[in-house]
Amino acid sequence: MCLMVMSMLSCQLGTQKNAKDKPLNVIYIMADDHAYQAISAYGSEISKLAPTPNIDRIAQNGARMDQVYCTNSICGPSRSSILTGQFSHLNGFYKNVDGGDFNGDLLTFPKLFQQNGYETAVIGKWHLGTTPQGFDHSKVLINWGGQGTYFNPQFCVNGVDTLVETTRHSTQVIEDDCIEWLTEQRDPGKPFMLLYQFKAPHRDWRPDSMYHDLFADFDFPTPLSFDDAYEGRPAAAENMMEIENHLNRRDMKQVPPAGLTRRDSMRWLAYGDKGQFWTPHDSLQGEDLKHWKYQTYIKDYLRCVAGVDRAVGRVLDHLEETGLDENTIVVYTSDQGFYLGEHGWFDKRWMYEESFKMPFVVQCPGVIEPGTESDHMAMNIDFGPTLLDMAGLDVPSTMQGKSFKSAFDDNDEPGRTAVYYHYYEYPIWHKVQPHYGIKSGPYKLMHFYYSMDEWELYNLDDDPHELNNMYASAPDSLIQRLEAELKALQVEFGDDQSLEDMKLMTDTVIARVYSEPRKALERKEGAK
Repeated sequence: MCLMVMSMLSCQLGTQKNAKDKPLNVIYIMADDHAYQAISAYGSEISKLAPTPNIDRIAQNGARMDQVYCTNSICGPSRSSILTGQFSHLNGFYKNVDGGDFNGDLLTFPKLFQQNGYETAVIGKWHLGTTPQGFDHSKVLINWGGQGTYFNPQFCVNGVDTLVETTRHSTQVIEDDCIEWLTEQRDPGKPFMLLYQFKAPHRDWRPDSMYHDLFADFDFPTPLSFDDAYEGRPAAAENMMEIENHLNRRDMKQVPPAGLTRRDSMRWLAYGDKGQFWTPHDSLQGEDLKHWKYQTYIKDYLRCVAGVDRAVGRVLDHLEETGLDENTIVVYTSDQGFYLGEHGWFDKRWMYEESFKMPFVVQCPGVIEPGTESDHMAMNIDFGPTLLDMAGLDVPSTMQGKSFKSAFDDNDEPGRTAVYYHYYEYPIWHKVQPHYGIKSGPYKLMHFYYSMDEWELYNLDDDPHELNNMYASAPDSLIQRLEAELKALQVEFGDDQSLEDMKLMTDTVIARVYSEPRKALERKEGAK
């Protein structure tokens, strides 16, 4: 039945050369912590110096979306929301720390593709604890709490075999595995849906050796808000994610003194996380030290991005060489945004634009006109419904997300007029106050509620860098309208509980069932 529906859909796509009667395949590519500012299709000053030509190809062949937002800007909760199409308070995985494991029995969009005749696979970062369900093939990172490591990464294959890669960088392994699955392992007689997911450019930003000299001959400019003093924003002022004060020795690629035990070496490398002062040498102090930390951070981050861009290019080349580009949806996104020095920060979590806004570029032959730029407002819970809709499959009522396929039609069907956000984790890792909020038009209203009661309001048309909290001076009518919209979204998404119950969610400790293997079978996969 699914193949008949997909065939009918394909027949309507008259621009597909030699692709009629073929269902649409899906390749969903997701990096970890890839800021939209670090994708040159978005036009930032940083990206002009560190272009991403292969990710840009997807936007050129399809669309760049400019108003896609995360519902909870942290790795695991965002991934669970993308899979289920539900806010993290509903799917149950709302914290990385003390939040338990993802409930793999929940309905997810990969399961729906699988149930409708697709061959499905996930390769790379998973970070949800429990064994992936809904996939015919899985090979996911499992060490370092499921984060994986850049070097000597451990993978679990189909929930059974554990492998250690001893030769290749994690990005290269995931890239090779993706191509191998596409060319050798999948059934060519079936449509496919592949999640192709990278660890990079997650902290601690260790690029492949082939990129060590990239950007060595110049320095990157600092963002306008780099020296933000957080005036009028008490929640921001108590953060622990400043480039100047909270990057540790491991982040800065320092080498522990000889003779330390492994335990003492780990402590030495972690020094700086809590704001402890350190410098690589006494002559490096003050603004010079801050500048050195920023350049070390941003260059390693962007070197990791360069590796991801190369890997994206390789799969795009494969699709074009085999003709699969004519009937394959390709998405590139991240699990959330990230700070590249804005407000003086690294990391994510906040509802401020740089971590709230997600990169999202997509190509879909016959559906999306090449070179499209869309300001259609969407959330990460909408990803699954959109892919299902594009493939001609039904979207279940259990998903809170809705398809934004109409963003690429000519019928001017309106999308979302506002988006909702809620972050719960505190104080680990970066002392970001739990908060919820709404973005409606140019306005953003946020409430920080855990150990303070602070509201913030911004007009991004007038204050795009979110430096001036206008809540105290805004007209009552504006605040009342936004508060009413906020309450309506909380009711719509089932998040209208009391503040006491919200605080209890933060305080609740849910033990993990998942435990990474202590021993793994070493296998030199580089010999493939």
